[in-house]
Amino acid sequence: MKHFMGKCALTAVSLAFATEAMAVEWNVSLWGQRRAFTEHVERLAELVSEKTNGEFTMNISYGGLSKNTENLDGISIGAFEMAQFCAGYHRDKNPTITVLELPFLGVNTLEEEVAVSHAVYAHPAVQADLARWNAKLLMTSPMPQYNIVGTGEPLDTLAKMEGMRVRATGGIGNAFQKVGAVPTSVTASEAYQAMESGVVDTVAFAQHAHLSFRTIDQAEWWTANLNPGTVNCPVVVNTDAYDALSDEHRAALESSIDESIDYYLENYGKLLERWDDVLAEKNVQRVEIAEGELAQFRAIAADPIREEWIKNMSAQGIPAQELYDLVMKTLADMR
Repeated sequence: MKHFMGKCALTAVSLAFATEAMAVEWNVSLWGQRRAFTEHVERLAELVSEKTNGEFTMNISYGGLSKNTENLDGISIGAFEMAQFCAGYHRDKNPTITVLELPFLGVNTLEEEVAVSHAVYAHPAVQADLARWNAKLLMTSPMPQYNIVGTGEPLDTLAKMEGMRVRATGGIGNAFQKVGAVPTSVTASEAYQAMESGVVDTVAFAQHAHLSFRTIDQAEWWTANLNPGTVNCPVVVNTDAYDALSDEHRAALESSIDESIDYYLENYGKLLERWDDVLAEKNVQRVEIAEGELAQFRAIAADPIREEWIKNMSAQGIPAQELYDLVMKTLADMR
């Protein structure tokens, strides 16, 4: 009996350790607050937990783990297992994906943004680029074209944008610089204060960010059709954490990506549908830029910045022309 009871106790302890070993808990570093921009991460966490009966869970933190500009660094040292970041925050750390932030790429829909992003993420040069940070690209955070808000007289011509201080990062910032504006790369969380204190005259964001970071609350006007480009913000995972997953948990994670993106697109679509109502509620003027001004903006910014990017990246050994051509081919295939 003693021998039998001893074996039972040993079995119980073994099962306890096995159960504990099977449980996986990931920390996820985001910033700001829960919003349209983060809904795919929230949905991913729900799906993974459901598919693994709660054995694989994600603790999502909005700013409690790292600054948004340092999320890639945190991933590299394993400070957390998953994170979201934007390429324009540190172009030197992720040069390959900055192809997706070139101005006037001609991406018209969120679905097209998903397609071009995931095509670029799958390129071996891009994967090698992020591997330097022990990061594996998981999925994108598709955003519509950026537009600016401001106060006072609408800056609706290139001449009026001369000297304009604008919160804009990446290729969008470069585009504004080409027409004489002065871009500054304050983080999204700092944009409201920068606008309030006069550090910037205007802020370039996608719609959800104008809402979430309250720049729309200060705005008197919004450009409806400037559309200079967008920012690319991947969700990445720590490679060691990913490799340590069991086959079951890895399958649960991978099989949840497309559904999470679909959920994101549906949710963001609802926000875009009510955007005109938001402008009306907040008494913000909708400003349409004349086509002649837009054509001039594209001529000044699009080709020169693209050619400069290809030249600079190629000099670093990056297949820049190949990456740009991949974006264009993916758009053509989508259409």
